[in-house]
Amino acid sequence: MRKLEFVCATAMALLAASPALAQKAAPAADDANAEGITDIVVTAQRQSESLQAVPIAVSAFTAEALEAQQIENASDLQLTLPNVTFSKGNFTGSSFTIRGIGDLCVGITCDSATAIHVNGSPLIGTRLFETEYFDLERIEVLRGPQGTLFGRNATSGVVNFITAKPDLTGLKVGGDAEYGNFNAYKLKGFFNIPVGETLGVRLAGFYQKRDGYTRNLFDNSRIDGRKQYGIRGSLRWQPTDTTTVDLMGYYFHERDDRLRSQKQLCQRDSTGVLGCLNNRRDAGLTNANSTFFGVLASREFLAFQGIPSAFGLGSVYGPDTNAGSTLPSSVRQVRTDFNPEYFTEEEQYQARIEQQIGSFKLQLTGLYHRTDVDSRQDPTLSVANRAIYAPALNTLAAAAAGAIPGFPIPASYFSPIAAALTPNGPNGQLCTSDTETTGTGAFGGHRICAASPLEIDRSSGKNRDYSAEAILTSNFDGRFNFLLGGIYVDSKTTDGDYYVNAFGIDYVSGLLGTFNSAAAGLQPSYLGSPFFRNATPNFRLKSYGIFGEAYVDITDKLKLTAGLRYNNDRKSVTARSTLASFLTPFGSSSLFSSPFRYGFAATGAPLSARLQPFDADPRTACLITSTTASGILTAANVSGCEDFQVRKVNFSEVTGRAVLDYKFDDNHLLYASYSRGYKSGGINPPLQPVFAVAESFKPEFVDAFEIGSKNTFANGAFRFNLTGFYYKYKSLQLSRIVARTSVNDNVDAYIYGLEAEAIIKPSRSLLVNMGFSYLHTKVAADKFLGNPRDPSGGRSDSVIIKDITNGSNCAVRPNVAGNGAGANAFVTAVNGVINSIGASRAPGGVNPAPLQAPTAFPAGSGIGSTGAFSVCQILDLGAQGRIAALNPAFAPVQAVLNSFGSFTVENSGVPVNIKGNKLPQAPNYKFSVGAQYTAEFANGMTLIPRADLTYTGDSFGNIFNGPINKVKGYSQINAQIQLNGRDDRWYIRGFVQNLANNNATTGLYVADQSQGLFTNVFTLEPRRYGIGAGFKF
Repeated sequence: MRKLEFVCATAMALLAASPALAQKAAPAADDANAEGITDIVVTAQRQSESLQAVPIAVSAFTAEALEAQQIENASDLQLTLPNVTFSKGNFTGSSFTIRGIGDLCVGITCDSATAIHVNGSPLIGTRLFETEYFDLERIEVLRGPQGTLFGRNATSGVVNFITAKPDLTGLKVGGDAEYGNFNAYKLKGFFNIPVGETLGVRLAGFYQKRDGYTRNLFDNSRIDGRKQYGIRGSLRWQPTDTTTVDLMGYYFHERDDRLRSQKQLCQRDSTGVLGCLNNRRDAGLTNANSTFFGVLASREFLAFQGIPSAFGLGSVYGPDTNAGSTLPSSVRQVRTDFNPEYFTEEEQYQARIEQQIGSFKLQLTGLYHRTDVDSRQDPTLSVANRAIYAPALNTLAAAAAGAIPGFPIPASYFSPIAAALTPNGPNGQLCTSDTETTGTGAFGGHRICAASPLEIDRSSGKNRDYSAEAILTSNFDGRFNFLLGGIYVDSKTTDGDYYVNAFGIDYVSGLLGTFNSAAAGLQPSYLGSPFFRNATPNFRLKSYGIFGEAYVDITDKLKLTAGLRYNNDRKSVTARSTLASFLTPFGSSSLFSSPFRYGFAATGAPLSARLQPFDADPRTACLITSTTASGILTAANVSGCEDFQVRKVNFSEVTGRAVLDYKFDDNHLLYASYSRGYKSGGINPPLQPVFAVAESFKPEFVDAFEIGSKNTFANGAFRFNLTGFYYKYKSLQLSRIVARTSVNDNVDAYIYGLEAEAIIKPSRSLLVNMGFSYLHTKVAADKFLGNPRDPSGGRSDSVIIKDITNGSNCAVRPNVAGNGAGANAFVTAVNGVINSIGASRAPGGVNPAPLQAPTAFPAGSGIGSTGAFSVCQILDLGAQGRIAALNPAFAPVQAVLNSFGSFTVENSGVPVNIKGNKLPQAPNYKFSVGAQYTAEFANGMTLIPRADLTYTGDSFGNIFNGPINKVKGYSQINAQIQLNGRDDRWYIRGFVQNLANNNATTGLYVADQSQGLFTNVFTLEPRRYGIGAGFKF
């Protein structure tokens, strides 16, 4: 009922915004262009039209408007647009969200929901959101599904960057320089020269450098700075009045210390089961005992494996490496022992021919595009306390020196670990594997050494794509016209990798490999790779689309637009994940050159002595089919054991739109539209270890209904546009982080909202622009997912488990609600089984580091259940009545476990229904207002002060909502004053952005459970001020 009321109210408002049929519209003034609001020509329908005549919700910014409103990048652009937000995201991504829909799908095989175009050509994986805008003719932002004309990945809308073209009328030169706080300076310039009457060339570029916004208290340096430049060259040739040829080349380069994630916040969990709690975002560090290297290097895990607990870097029940550390409360301060490294570059080459042929126009466009990005930083922005590791490092040194009396394993097995990780002894520098491609890390000589144990993650990828498009449009004098087009896109991504490296991973990889190889009588080895690497050496997208629209003037005032598009996508991906996957002899040149890549199985040896092969593809069973005398196996001895997971998927769909628009007169337009949007599905990456997630995700579809009105009043002095919309999404793609990897699900959703934009120019001197939007989003159907922040699902009778074998969380849920006591007793008993396994492997039969019973979380945690360290797989065996599968001797224990009740082990946490939750990155309100006044002097000079205020309302950082994921509303104030010379030949400007120095959070995402569930937040840029000067002639 509320939806119907909203739609009716919107329709009434739109009719009110248009003139009544009985009224006579005021005639436009003859000097409207001089005194009124300047009209803008856009290409929202793939042909040049007045913005006010296009029946689409579109905002456009000319070069003058971009300068006046201090719009220099994507963050600035989104502030003044209704129902548009921009935020950084996971890894090296970002999201430009329109009407609640952005890049909610994260991964190499995902398509962007917002199509990014340059001069109408699609860009895949562009870095345009990181660069500064320069020498643009205009930016067009189309809101709502635009798939018919712009492609299958335009379900939320389109951002189209129109570059400045050569001007054939004469020589033009311009440049400006700017200096501000943070030692920031920026240079821009262009040079336009005609070569004869039919040929012109334009060159433009920018250079920017500034100090970082963030202070690193570790070494008192500034990080998150910028050092980037871009150049663009354009050529236009008009050999005849009916032929235009445009060529464009662009290059962008950045190498600096940009931060991918700005600040980590955490309500610290003293139990270590979660790492961070679910109630607040405090200035705190995660409990490092919750991380996957924290549990794998713990005394408890090593004792379970039969390895002397003295080698453990710590205890999951003791102080962690972040204990006692303080996190600066300021979002502009961090403490990290690894300064970030960021590199990206981009190339664009475009060619276009437009040929007028009688009543037809043919446009042929080709684009080649290449990007490269490589980023490294400390993912937790912290400094670990190495003192926690001291006892274990002393034990390692003693073992490497053969100084442990009676120790059964020769020193030669330990000395390679000590040489690689502590080359100067246990009190010297600690070495961590570099983020490199051989997979050998520190044990192959690829290492980074420092006084503290480092943690580094790296996100990288190379992409190249090209497209070819043809569009034929008609320009008949009659009531019918049409547009026909076709496009082909080929995109290839290589080296799309994500790494997580940490000293603790190197240590435990070496230690586990050493004990396993020694037990099997094999040469000294480590478990490779000694770091996590999710590798995608190849992703390929081949897509083509055929589209067309018909335009029918039913009457002089009523027009029908109807369009269809067929799109076909073929995706293929090759990927794998490695982390301590198989034995690799010390000194190996590469991970997959290891003789144990296919396992180890000696003829006549017991099955328990075998080592399993590596398998990147869980779909096929990986089996040892034959043995050898030496035990060394090759591909001929195994089946179903794949080096990579290879997947191919195909998607095809027909979409379209229909629009009715009624033109009351030249100043008033009313339209209603229906459009069908589509975005192809994709493939989730392989996980390490393997978790139960869908292998692929489905395409998403949207049925979008929109009604809008575009109006000009008061002889061109007042422009007012109003739009209402309602979306019904099917299988909306949504990302979450599992095992350090982004996987995607599908949900259904409803979205509706209202947008208003106004420009007022009551006099030649005064200009005011305003915008307002309201947005309501919600998940429409039942969808049950485990909330990583609270795996108990809000149930106080569950027990949250931190798995000591991989760092993930599961939950033990009683099948009879309220049996929390039974769940705690069940976990305690299973931990007793695990402890007995460790005892059976320990000298003397005593487990020196046993797992403990569940314990309550701290008060104010937002978690009502208890938590414990355990092994989810063994708990699951007990819940299924199969504990004897571990060892027949445990059969009597099953009866004890059954006495506590029946239980289910939820590997992703107790599922909660997210139906009714709001979509992430979807602020409920946005408001902006800006005003400028032009004071004219008798000598021809002008002085223009301008101020802008924007407000962005509340939103949520992820689909689970709740207070901890809430992004509160925030405002920003910008101001400037500019003195222009006669005929605007020069200017001097003073400016300030974020006048109030608001540090508000603009977006967030949560790390996965094996990294401690800390929250990465992004904020407004700090207050910036400075002066600039420029010229133009």
